[in-house]
Amino acid sequence: MIVGAFDLHRGQITFEYMDMETGDVRRGRIAPADRAHLREWLMRFDGREAAFAVEGCTGWRYVVEELVRAGVVPHLAEPADSAALRGRKKRAKTDRSDSTMLREALVEGRLPESWIPPTQVLEVRAKLRLYKDLSDERVGWIQRIHATLFHMGVPAVRAGLWSPEGQATLECADLSPATRQAVRVGLDVIEGLTVQLDPLRGELVGFARRHPACRALHGALYGVGPFTSVAIWAEMGDCRRFSSSDQAVRHTGLDVTVWSSDKRRSAGRLSRQGPPVLRWALYEAAKNASRASSPDHAYYQQTRERLGAKRATISVARKLARRAFHILTNLGDQALAEAA
Repeated sequence: MIVGAFDLHRGQITFEYMDMETGDVRRGRIAPADRAHLREWLMRFDGREAAFAVEGCTGWRYVVEELVRAGVVPHLAEPADSAALRGRKKRAKTDRSDSTMLREALVEGRLPESWIPPTQVLEVRAKLRLYKDLSDERVGWIQRIHATLFHMGVPAVRAGLWSPEGQATLECADLSPATRQAVRVGLDVIEGLTVQLDPLRGELVGFARRHPACRALHGALYGVGPFTSVAIWAEMGDCRRFSSSDQAVRHTGLDVTVWSSDKRRSAGRLSRQGPPVLRWALYEAAKNASRASSPDHAYYQQTRERLGAKRATISVARKLARRAFHILTNLGDQALAEAA
């Protein structure tokens, strides 16, 4: 039995592994750090039982995929909890010490493991995050154009830049040549981003309509549409790994952290330690609670009167996260089934 660990970097992979029968320990580096060289290195374990730990930082996906391909059992370590294993800093951190720490934690059964999503989930997550990045960039350019127009004293376009009113305002606006160029370039960039966003959104919505878990979320949760349902499904993953709905909310990053010392206690803030796309999807869905037809409308109104609209929406988002947890948990294996 071989037990080892990797420490990943863009230029190299530091490894350490032990033969549990002989006690021999080997250390070294795989360079450059790419799929081909790792695949060749893993050939030494053909026909042998082996397990390797790797921290869940950038690059873990191809490492785990190659471990599985080579018949080696992968263990994905949660980065924050892995850092806590080091304890108080007594000496300079090195790649070798990191790989040693992960290997020893794996041998002793105290490695803080993360869930390894199947390929379908990873692919959908990649598309979601690409969509969110492009969408945020598009919003940024729209805001930039509005700020530019305001700087030149152009009246606000309430109907939108692409409405007949907006186009007429831009045509008649008294802009300097450089400002007009900036607006034109911004509109061209926004048009290019829209060309990329529309088909990408169509792919994700189409997936949501074919997948049983996304359909279940869309049908049961008020405010959750096809697009937000696929975001919630992909980012929450296998909810059976959570022991309770409280743990699921903690995964979203919508939980409130509290720091205290003696009798002093700081005001609560969101931890924001979960997937940003998941928080965004839950918050967007929760905004629909302001509608009178929402089952959470009364709760939203009461919370809004005490704490304000934003915190009321966050409270509803937590409720949606709990309900999503129960829906996906009850689906069992079907929650991670392949889309039809």
